[in-house]
Amino acid sequence: MSQQTPRESGESEKAEGLRSREVTEGPERAPHRAMFRAMGFDDEDLSSPMVGVANPAADITPCNVHLDDVADAAIDGIDDADGMPIEFGTVTVSDAISMGTEGMRASLISRELIADSVELVAFAERMDALVTVAGCDKNLPGMMMAAVRTDLPSVFLYGGSIMPGQHDGREVTIQNVFEGVGAVAHGDMSEDELDDLERHACPGAGSCGGMFTANTMASISEAIGLAPLGSASPPAESEGRYVTAAEAGELALECVHEDRRPSDILTEESFENAIAVQVALGGSTNGVLHLPALAAEAGIDLSIDDFDRISRRTPKIVDLQPGGERVMNDLHEIGGVPIVIRRLLDAGLIHGDAMTVTGRTIAEELEAMDLPADEEIEADFLHTVENPIHEEGAIKILKGNLAPDGAVLKVTAGDNYHHEGPARVFENEEDAMAYVQEGNLQSGDVIVIRNEGPRGGPGMREMLGVTAAVVGQGHEDDVALVTDGRFSGATRGPMIGHVAPEAFVGGPIGAVEDGDTVTVDIPDRELSVDLSDEELEQRIESRDPPEPAYTSGVLAKYGQAFGSAAEGAVTNPGAKSD
Repeated sequence: MSQQTPRESGESEKAEGLRSREVTEGPERAPHRAMFRAMGFDDEDLSSPMVGVANPAADITPCNVHLDDVADAAIDGIDDADGMPIEFGTVTVSDAISMGTEGMRASLISRELIADSVELVAFAERMDALVTVAGCDKNLPGMMMAAVRTDLPSVFLYGGSIMPGQHDGREVTIQNVFEGVGAVAHGDMSEDELDDLERHACPGAGSCGGMFTANTMASISEAIGLAPLGSASPPAESEGRYVTAAEAGELALECVHEDRRPSDILTEESFENAIAVQVALGGSTNGVLHLPALAAEAGIDLSIDDFDRISRRTPKIVDLQPGGERVMNDLHEIGGVPIVIRRLLDAGLIHGDAMTVTGRTIAEELEAMDLPADEEIEADFLHTVENPIHEEGAIKILKGNLAPDGAVLKVTAGDNYHHEGPARVFENEEDAMAYVQEGNLQSGDVIVIRNEGPRGGPGMREMLGVTAAVVGQGHEDDVALVTDGRFSGATRGPMIGHVAPEAFVGGPIGAVEDGDTVTVDIPDRELSVDLSDEELEQRIESRDPPEPAYTSGVLAKYGQAFGSAAEGAVTNPGAKSD
């Protein structure tokens, strides 16, 4: 809040057209101003643009535990730019802590609640602009969806990622702990070693360090133009993170004065840029869920097929966890996401004329940045477009009689994978996890987990516990997993999620039986079951419709509202595609 001398009443310099004037100006708003004065705001504050700082700080996850400090730095930036910062909270859940439990059903719902709550507060309090702060996975798309939905001048601000831990002379992350659980069950790791790994994997505040969902969406925020270039990679507890936060606050006031809104930034080209960066980085499959949801809010057509189209032409050039060994901080030390964007731009794989939140284009921002020259960068995890890790990007969209509307795979090893094997069918994640942990896996199996989609779960649980247990038992390449649920960004191996239509609404995955032969073919983009159309249809028709898992409360409400995973699992009626 401003500490300067209050202006005399009637000397308001608030810009014309600001909607906060509805609650701050005129004799009839004296009661409203009285409420503001009770919180320490003065005349200068009340004559300034009102900038909401949406802050999901919480002590329930290291991703968010430090966000009060990040938000404070943004508030200082707003104040320094003569704005009126108003901080308010939103919900968050910890994906990692709820993983593998029934509580994980709340994760995707929290994306919707965050977007809804920020929209409600900004609407009710007549705010002029937003700085949306985010830490854990669903914070990021939820905050960006809110900015798009309100179309207020907005700056997206990531809280930054955690530093890697140290164990047995190597860097480790939470991914290693999840995979350690499977290794212990298989007898390849002792419980004492797992205990030591657990105690050292997460050394402080910040979002999970690999190119998992949070860092994927943070990178996307730069590529799509809602956050300044270079803002995604500074670590959570670094000085650079707080400099970035203060700059975000100042930039929000510039956006107000220039009337620069998300609708001025988001185009088909900016979404194509976001996908190109996602697939070049080897980003999370969750991007295939969140980007269509953002596009729906913006009224922009974005099909699941667009991910495959762009991935086919865009090579994977960065090797971070989960496929590699390095983390976001390693990318930060060589220049961050802009280095990747620059390489893609030079190869004609990025739309350089796409606008950003600064009012300058991607190409103009890169030109203005003090980045190391390409030839000066020495990093074994960063490749050139001409000599990539894979000729195609990491995201593959598979279709076939098992997934007529599509399914999503992230390639973390070879991209010529072909697998045929017998289905081992489970009606929920818990039964599948028990099967794996009991040592029942056989080479060649295809684990099928259904009734975990957006509506059937509800909430489309992530299944890092199961996928990590499979990999931890040495089955990274010879066992596939197929589900109408989804995966953590830390998942690796041939794990196919987002199968649509989901089982709950009559999708073919609900008709698969134990022993059916399932084919996964990456080059042909195929996901199929060896059944004739007639037999598959007969099985679907004879299957009893499942009962909703919840009949009251928030899970029932959002379970009824979710759309298909193939369209972003949106719940906003106005955002759903025809």
